[in-house]
Amino acid sequence: MKPLLICDCDEVLLHMVRHFSAWLDETHDVEFDVSNHDWANAMRRRSGDQLSVEEIWGFLGGFFPGEMARQTLVPHAREALAALARTADIVILTNLQEHCREPRIAQLDTHGIVHRVECNQGGKGRPVAQLVEEHGAGVAVFVDDLAQHHESVARNAPHVHRLHMVSEPAMAPHVPPAPFAHARIDDWREAEAWISARFAAGQPADQLENMGEM
Repeated sequence: MKPLLICDCDEVLLHMVRHFSAWLDETHDVEFDVSNHDWANAMRRRSGDQLSVEEIWGFLGGFFPGEMARQTLVPHAREALAALARTADIVILTNLQEHCREPRIAQLDTHGIVHRVECNQGGKGRPVAQLVEEHGAGVAVFVDDLAQHHESVARNAPHVHRLHMVSEPAMAPHVPPAPFAHARIDDWREAEAWISARFAAGQPADQLENMGEM
């Protein structure tokens, strides 16, 4: 069976926070500090008032899918996926509500990225485990920008190689490497080489860890 790449979208394939920030400023008079990866503290009204969790989720609901057309492609992401797709299956696993699935598919298509898209809520560990089982992949790689998803995958699918990527240059220096990821790479040219090496080795992550080769 083919290897499997399970890849997040926002801040991995498509830039999001820079465009979300611009939209908040233009439309809602809200400031978003893209250097702060703690969203609860990064977003404030220009009056200085902090936003509630409900307000933050409301703004996200306004951006997806209505403002998704603002998003731009991460450099080298399309080319890397095209190269990896020659030997591997690819699934885009995005934490959006199900009504955003078709808009996300159409959005990625405009950027030349045409792969299966699945929406998810909460931790990604269980859906990653299910996708690996469904594809029958002997080796799989998971790419995401959020540390909590790497922890979720480590607990539910320890055999999957985990790559932490934060593609937004204004944010990446302020985000520490995810403790449960095997590597941190923020450039798709380097990431493609790292992923290809895991596919070529053909060994699940937990086996390599036991052999001391991760």
